[in-house]
Amino acid sequence: MDVNNFEAMKIGLASPRQIREWSYGEVKKPETINYRTLKPERDGLFCERIFGPTKDWECHCGKYKRIRFKGVICDKCGVEVTRSKVRRERMGHIELASPVTHIWYFKGVPSRIGLLLDMSPRTLEKVIYFASYVVIDPGEEGSTDLSKYQLLSELEYREKREKFGSTFRAGMGAEAIKELLSEIHLDEMYEKLREDVRTMAGQKRAKAIKRLEVVDAFRKSGNSPDWMILEVIPVIPPELRPMVQLDGARFATSDLNDLYRRVINRNNRLKRLLDLGAPEIIVKNEKRMLQEAVDALIDNGRRGRPVTGPNNRPLKSLSDMLKGKQGRFRQNLLGKRVDYSGRSVIVVGPTLKLHQCGLPKEMALELFKPFVMKKLVDRQLVHNIKSAKRMVERVRPEVWDALEEVIQDHPVLLNRAPTLHRLGIQAFEPVLVEGKALQLHPLVCTPYNADFDGDQMAVHLPLSAGAQAEARLLMLSAHNILLPAYGTPAMSPTQDMVLGMYYLTIEKHDSKGEGKQFADIDEALLAYDSNVVELQAPIKVRVFGKRTPTTVGRLMLWRSVPDSVKVPEDCPPEEVANLEKRMLRFSELNRTFTKKDLVKLVKRVHSDHGNTRTAAFLDNLKTLGFRFATRSGTTIGVDDIKIPPEKPTILEHADQLVQQADEFLRRGFLTEDEHYHQLMDIWGDATNDVEMAMMRHLDRLNPVFMMATSGARGNPAQVKQLAGMRGLMADPTGRIIPMPIRANLREGLTVLEYFISTHGARKGLADTALRTADSGYLTRRLIDVSQDIIVRSVDCGTGDGIRMETAINGGDIKVPLRERLAGRFSAQDLEYEDAEGNPQTLRANEMIEEEQAVAIEAWLTRGMDNLGRVPVQGSPDRRFERPGLLIRSVMTCRAKHGVCAMCYGKNLATGKLVEIGETVGIVAAQSIGEPGTQLTLRTFHTGGVAQEDIIQGLPRVEELFEARKPKNLGYMAEIDGIVSFGEEKGQRKVIITRPGGEERAQLVPYSAQLMVEEGDSVDVGDLLVEGFLNPHDILRIKGLEHVQRYIVDQVQTVYRDQGVDINDKHIEVIVRQMLRKVRVNEAGDTNMLPGSLQDVLFFESENDRIREEGGVPASADNVLLGVTKASLATESFLSAASFQETTRVLTEAAINGKVDYLRGLKENVIIGKLIPAGTGMDQYRRVEVGLRGGATVYAPRRDILDTDLRQSEEELAMGLGSHPLDV
Repeated sequence: MDVNNFEAMKIGLASPRQIREWSYGEVKKPETINYRTLKPERDGLFCERIFGPTKDWECHCGKYKRIRFKGVICDKCGVEVTRSKVRRERMGHIELASPVTHIWYFKGVPSRIGLLLDMSPRTLEKVIYFASYVVIDPGEEGSTDLSKYQLLSELEYREKREKFGSTFRAGMGAEAIKELLSEIHLDEMYEKLREDVRTMAGQKRAKAIKRLEVVDAFRKSGNSPDWMILEVIPVIPPELRPMVQLDGARFATSDLNDLYRRVINRNNRLKRLLDLGAPEIIVKNEKRMLQEAVDALIDNGRRGRPVTGPNNRPLKSLSDMLKGKQGRFRQNLLGKRVDYSGRSVIVVGPTLKLHQCGLPKEMALELFKPFVMKKLVDRQLVHNIKSAKRMVERVRPEVWDALEEVIQDHPVLLNRAPTLHRLGIQAFEPVLVEGKALQLHPLVCTPYNADFDGDQMAVHLPLSAGAQAEARLLMLSAHNILLPAYGTPAMSPTQDMVLGMYYLTIEKHDSKGEGKQFADIDEALLAYDSNVVELQAPIKVRVFGKRTPTTVGRLMLWRSVPDSVKVPEDCPPEEVANLEKRMLRFSELNRTFTKKDLVKLVKRVHSDHGNTRTAAFLDNLKTLGFRFATRSGTTIGVDDIKIPPEKPTILEHADQLVQQADEFLRRGFLTEDEHYHQLMDIWGDATNDVEMAMMRHLDRLNPVFMMATSGARGNPAQVKQLAGMRGLMADPTGRIIPMPIRANLREGLTVLEYFISTHGARKGLADTALRTADSGYLTRRLIDVSQDIIVRSVDCGTGDGIRMETAINGGDIKVPLRERLAGRFSAQDLEYEDAEGNPQTLRANEMIEEEQAVAIEAWLTRGMDNLGRVPVQGSPDRRFERPGLLIRSVMTCRAKHGVCAMCYGKNLATGKLVEIGETVGIVAAQSIGEPGTQLTLRTFHTGGVAQEDIIQGLPRVEELFEARKPKNLGYMAEIDGIVSFGEEKGQRKVIITRPGGEERAQLVPYSAQLMVEEGDSVDVGDLLVEGFLNPHDILRIKGLEHVQRYIVDQVQTVYRDQGVDINDKHIEVIVRQMLRKVRVNEAGDTNMLPGSLQDVLFFESENDRIREEGGVPASADNVLLGVTKASLATESFLSAASFQETTRVLTEAAINGKVDYLRGLKENVIIGKLIPAGTGMDQYRRVEVGLRGGATVYAPRRDILDTDLRQSEEELAMGLGSHPLDV
């Protein structure tokens, strides 16, 4: 049997018999090792007879040494001669003198043992810890007045014993519980509880449902309830709880050894007491102590005070080994350390190409050591590997030649922590450099969020041919030019390069050579080289037969564009118009370039010419930008910060207005509040006036002005603080202090002004630290909830979709419809006209390209009013609606596992239809999480000037994704009708009355801001009170589609307010996961339990099956789960356990005998298999490459169709055909 090849993993309760079968022997003594000989003690916790030898092929007594005795069991010491690594896998056991309960099943919430026996946890605790007796058998009816499960105190027990003698049986401790559990008849109990659920209501029904769940779990899983009581305790292998010698004679040991030792000591003492026939009270006490020792071993601190070791530190129990960030799941199974890696400081490498990085020679030699050694042997410079190794270690000159050869075409991966999105790891071709620092291409700093102030990066080496191919084809930096979050370029010139390009392309009047005319581009460039014209002088040049006003700088930019991207210069003028639209025209480059323009230009080149040409173009822009940033000699000096002469006048005027406002306040014309707001307005206007005056007085070639307007660094708001006035500041509570800072940073602040400004600066720093952690945690929850969403098929066949409308907020169009439609599939047919007025047809299930999206938007927004609404076609009462179109969405996708390509649409990082195997869930979570951290880190750049802080941002996003009731709740109308008001319990009562007389009342606080007046007519879902809606109410009142749209729009609003672009589809992926479950109301004839959560598609398929059989289907309501709840409600217990609440998840899974089919990414990482996504997917792994008629053929192996991803040959071909690895 191949141990590594399995389809699923099951978890369950272990029976005593199974524990004994696992074991290689009983641990009888608490001793660990002999401190004199340092050898394990026999029958102790490290015994070699039970767990295997400590040295390879050597028994304990030394009678057998050497591999030739493999498998022999020594007749003297009883140790098997084998490898010492068996001490990592062989288990032992402890036979308990008295049964004990497993604390997970008795102390967990809800208590599983308590539910089965219908006893409260408190009652149970009294019995288990020997405080009360429980009646096991009340005797024959009428012979006693006792009932089964009744509790008796010590006193009552004695009385009943005297009164009834031995007609009844009662007991205490885990033995009594074990007996009660073994008497349970699960099937009878199941039927009775199902009947109770049908007939009861309220609390009783809820309890019956809970008990039914546990009973059903035991019935289905084949676990026996009395296995929750332990008779035998497994002892984990000794190498997993090691004991190591420190310097001197001291030892460090795992806490588990201490906990096991306590159990063995108490158990042995109890055995001895029982053999001696000790008094009952002593035995009870010893049994209780044994129970507590086992509790501490399994989960220390769950009940009572934790057992502590030396220096009062609680000992780490078995549960603690699994839990939390340092536990087995997150520390060792999900995150492993890797070989062939190194790290170093990064410095800029301005001469590198986009796909290159500078690798220090010494680091490269160490990383590529095995490859270099092989190369030396191949060249016959050495005769064997050993001498090759010696040669490399002595660093002979031949070694460097071998290294140069080895690194050709062998990419390396560079990673910068924190890796917030997939562009945090990219592949580069290494170039050997002197020194010890890694050299990084300046353009990849943006996606890495790296700078050169001491950042470090890690290097990893892909070893196998497959890994190298993936690094080169999928991860190379030149192939990752677009951001997966929005499809805009991730790499475009920044800082110095922007400044250089701006300087290169601006016009400067009154400069040398202005107005000169030239016959062609070469003549103009020659004139510049001969110092006849200056770089920015406005001149005229004949370009493509036309005299065109331009500058030498812009001609240089045109020349730097690769020929394959632009109209050829030798193209006859009359043919220019007929050339393809995608070729760059001179007119597109003949203007001043700011950062925004450069981004647009890069996007345009990429969408028309692909990765390779864009990479070359970017490199040319980089070189040009750096060269002219240097030539421009731009620096900042104090004289460049020009203070506007109008400033004193503006401030004087503001002071007069303030005095007037103060006078009005004194006379009582203004309230405190009005006065405060008036001051805000006065000083806000004054600050803006100073800023405007300042910008007017800055020269276009002023370095500060150039940096701010070109987008190279800083913004007008920061220039305002330098040269205008700092303006209003916020205090620690976030309230704006009505006394502005009049000075700017050039004049310098007074002590008082400085003091006021420190508030904001400090708050910025504190916020940053706090929010970074919050954002990271949000990302982690998003990743967890969406990790198993992988594109698994081309089309799920659904006819559903969502209506995509223009994003409008407060009357402003935030996102035009064309941007929301491009790259999505239509879910309806549409007849429309293009820009030329030609009729066009968009069919359902057809992808909307960008040009189509522009035409469709123009067609749909005809006759739009100033609220962004259009008249509804053919409606008699002239209703209005927002323009929109029905499109396919992952929220309505019907794929059973993952999603289909057509519901997802275009992959934003490539601009093509998403491929099968793409991990769209992870990409979505990264796209939402990455800017979260960005925003949180952006607070302190403004130096704490009063400005909207993301405090509305991150907590609001979290509130939406966790589906919490909002802090400032807005109430919504639950029915249509007329509004009236009343009062009840000191709150305002809003009553809505239907024409039929039905009314619905809601209590709202008096402090709430009403949105309706007496007598208003409202529709279902209208806001009655200002605030955020509760998403659960929207789901209940208006239904699924409305709550989906609400969450997507609200999350988008937060990010857009921060100036962050995220495509809707990423948020839709998360929302899909939040609405995957339904809660069963009536089970009908299905096997589902009332009140249980079921997957929507499973629920529907069950109901279809029951209908076919002629039964009564189940009914259910949609449920909105927050991302944490949704992650824990996943099918996979491995994924849930490694996320949060590990013990609770494992308890639940064990009782249910859950099977994990390893469909997500985390499960496969945990068990060490390739993830079922991308090139790790079955249909890409099981491909045989062969030659047919001289051509390479990719054919699916026959057994691929036997997996759970059964797909048509045609789909398979589509999936393979679109994948980059079939190049």
